[in-house]
Amino acid sequence: MNRNFLYRLLASCAVLFAFFLIAPAEAQLQSFPKQELIDYTAQNPFDRLPDGRPKVPDEFLERARDLSAEDIWATLQDEKGYNNQFADGFILAHPGRPLVGRAFTVQFMPMRADVNEVAEAKAKAHGIGPLMNQTAIDMLQPGDVLVVDLFGKKVDGTIVGDNLFYYVMVATHGAGLVVDGSVRDLDGIAQIDMPAYFRAADPTPIGNVMLTGINAPVRIGGVTVMPGDLVVGDREGVYFIPPQFAKEVLDRADKIHIHDEWTKKKFAEGKYKSSEIYGSPKDPALKKEYEEYLKKRLDEIQKERGQKEQKQP
Repeated sequence: MNRNFLYRLLASCAVLFAFFLIAPAEAQLQSFPKQELIDYTAQNPFDRLPDGRPKVPDEFLERARDLSAEDIWATLQDEKGYNNQFADGFILAHPGRPLVGRAFTVQFMPMRADVNEVAEAKAKAHGIGPLMNQTAIDMLQPGDVLVVDLFGKKVDGTIVGDNLFYYVMVATHGAGLVVDGSVRDLDGIAQIDMPAYFRAADPTPIGNVMLTGINAPVRIGGVTVMPGDLVVGDREGVYFIPPQFAKEVLDRADKIHIHDEWTKKKFAEGKYKSSEIYGSPKDPALKKEYEEYLKKRLDEIQKERGQKEQKQP
């Protein structure tokens, strides 16, 4: 597949739509060529994937499996003021399984025949098959979370059924799926061990839509998602974390987990009121005890991670 042409084609479709749509929510309609993606994610501190997306390191993905929505909120919203990065209200295929990976974004829009005919003709002239959901799915890599803007569509808004869901699991090594739309073959999907967040289930196949963006900014609920964002989902919903904040989120989460661990230990002793311990110990001696516990546990965690890294080939 000529991916550079595909990106240019989708970008041209988006430009056409920009003339017809003036609502602010549609301002993200474009598909980024590699250099544009690099420009718009310039704060990325990590290496990049061949397509230009930020490559949040694998060890960060592993650490992120222990994150909760509250852990992420503490840094992303409370400290950084990024208040539009959390989406909720999904149905979860496997509520107990964490969703973690790098965002691979896909955008669909309602079908408009004149625009779609031009896009399909250009694709055919360059040896590319019909522009459809599998066009994007076949580009997935290990560690990708497929993030799809299907504008909340239920009927004919099914990005995958159980067969393509299984393919996504194999291609991404089980990273996951987030779709502001629907899925089909829910009974079959329930048997496949990959996390998925979706708005609805419906028996209809995908239809009456057209593919307008691959690895472009997309909107999921009230969130702007950039390709390469660190995607983390739990039972409450999904956070899309800009790569430049990934390390801070993870490091702050270590401290939050230790704080929670110590707090519950003190509660279990049955000697203190909650207000004496939570959220910060009031007694100077208890405060010192906590600070020593925090330092000890952080050192232990760092040592454990170092040992794991040494064992990896």
